[in-house]
Amino acid sequence: MSQSVVHENPMRKIRVAKVVLNIGLGKSGEAIERGKKVLEQVSGQSPAQTRAKRSVRDFGTHKGEPIGVVVTVRGDETTALIEKLLTAREKKLQESCFDPRGSVSFGIREHIEIPGIRYDPAIGILGMNVSVLLERPGFGVARRNRRATRVGKAHLVSREEAVQYFKDNFGAIVQ
Repeated sequence: MSQSVVHENPMRKIRVAKVVLNIGLGKSGEAIERGKKVLEQVSGQSPAQTRAKRSVRDFGTHKGEPIGVVVTVRGDETTALIEKLLTAREKKLQESCFDPRGSVSFGIREHIEIPGIRYDPAIGILGMNVSVLLERPGFGVARRNRRATRVGKAHLVSREEAVQYFKDNFGAIVQ
């Protein structure tokens, strides 16, 4: 009975809150449909459209016009999705991909580099932005409707912890 077992605090355990995939196309119409097909292939979920906030004459966009597609993945599918997306980047990430609050963002130049995605001439080749939010248990207090409160500084995920999490769980190489 004198054996002491060191228990790690379960509230300090880092987890993936969500993965957001975004394709900015800059124009509406048929390009939006191609972008939707790509995100549906990658994530298995139906994406939403993003609309222009204001008209930009040089780009030929009008306020309210669909110019991109986005999908948010939460839950158990996030780790498998991150594995696939990191494989497309050869598991290499820059130090600058990590922000001080525990978020990780990186880009994929060609969606056909993702394992399991085949080239379709009707779609072409599209790039995408990937954002991963890391959090600890208890972050729900900041998002709830009633009596929302802030998360303390000590409970936030730091850049160093995010880097270590990606190295340990996904085998990422951070340069």
